[in-house]
Amino acid sequence: MAKKPDSNPNYKVIAENRRARFDYAIEDDLECGVVLNGSEVKSLRENTSNIAESYAAVEDGELWLVNSYIAPYERAMFGHEERRRRKLLCSKRELARLWNETQRKGMTLVPLVLYFNHKGIAKIKIGIAKGKKNVDKRETEAKRDWNRQKQRLLKERG
Repeated sequence: MAKKPDSNPNYKVIAENRRARFDYAIEDDLECGVVLNGSEVKSLRENTSNIAESYAAVEDGELWLVNSYIAPYERAMFGHEERRRRKLLCSKRELARLWNETQRKGMTLVPLVLYFNHKGIAKIKIGIAKGKKNVDKRETEAKRDWNRQKQRLLKERG
């Protein structure tokens, strides 16, 4: 029987973009590897990163994570640039699909969560998303409120 990812001691969420699901309608997601320096990995192990203002882009046949923040690691001999562009690793087929999706009107690549997988390797989950308008955001919030109210009513009855 397979273990759940949360039960594994190596699985660890580093940074989560909670605002992404509020601002965007996520249609599909994809797990990618991240090319990192040694000091960046050490810094990530200390949970010092932010992907809230970042985005992914397909440029010259490569996938890049732009404007993500990884704090400098104090004890490193050779430090790293905090907001450098980081290359993301995915297959050619996935890259072609991402490029085709982003060419459609209003589609963008949004990082959802940065984590260490069960093997201890840094991964990032990228969402193919369409920006929501204010009306859509209000509609989503109303649905969420109604579902909460429904759960309360069911709990009172049962």
